[in-house]
Amino acid sequence: MAGLSFFFRLLTACALAAFIAGCGGTPGYEDPKAKDSGGVRDSRVSANGQGLGGNNREQGTLFGPGGIFGSKDKKDDSGTGTGVAVNAFLWRASLDTINFIPLISADPFGGVIITDWYTPAESPNERLKVQVTILDRELRADGVRVSVFKQQVNAKGGGWVDAQVDPHTNTDIENAILTRARQLRIAQGGS
Repeated sequence: MAGLSFFFRLLTACALAAFIAGCGGTPGYEDPKAKDSGGVRDSRVSANGQGLGGNNREQGTLFGPGGIFGSKDKKDDSGTGTGVAVNAFLWRASLDTINFIPLISADPFGGVIITDWYTPAESPNERLKVQVTILDRELRADGVRVSVFKQQVNAKGGGWVDAQVDPHTNTDIENAILTRARQLRIAQGGS
């Protein structure tokens, strides 16, 4: 019975410590790291109770912005509504543009699409592999990067060896993805 009582006291102390840690700061305590560049802290308070001084850290949160359960005030303002970390139009356009090549990997949270090797029917002695990386949540011209890898059959040994890719190939695929992404956005009613 004494062990159970000790356990409850320990649990209560831990819960109290977590609560106090999440309460922001101790009144009257001035964190030396929180001073602004002038070294003087403004202690005025605005009408909503927020300090006007040079303290840039968020007050009153437990374990970071939004607390343990997140903030109801923070909305996804990307306009995509997908919950992924990349722009939905660029993602869909990338998949549409390279849909003739089998995929090895498609990671919507990291924004990376990797294809398998593809051998065009018109040139059976070469094969291509494409990697599309979506870099932004916004539909921007620099929001997508394409890397094309090319291999050719080695005339001497018969195996595959790396070959030079025309630098315009990457740009042409990026432009095709951007064009398709704009079409998708217009079709959804965006501008």
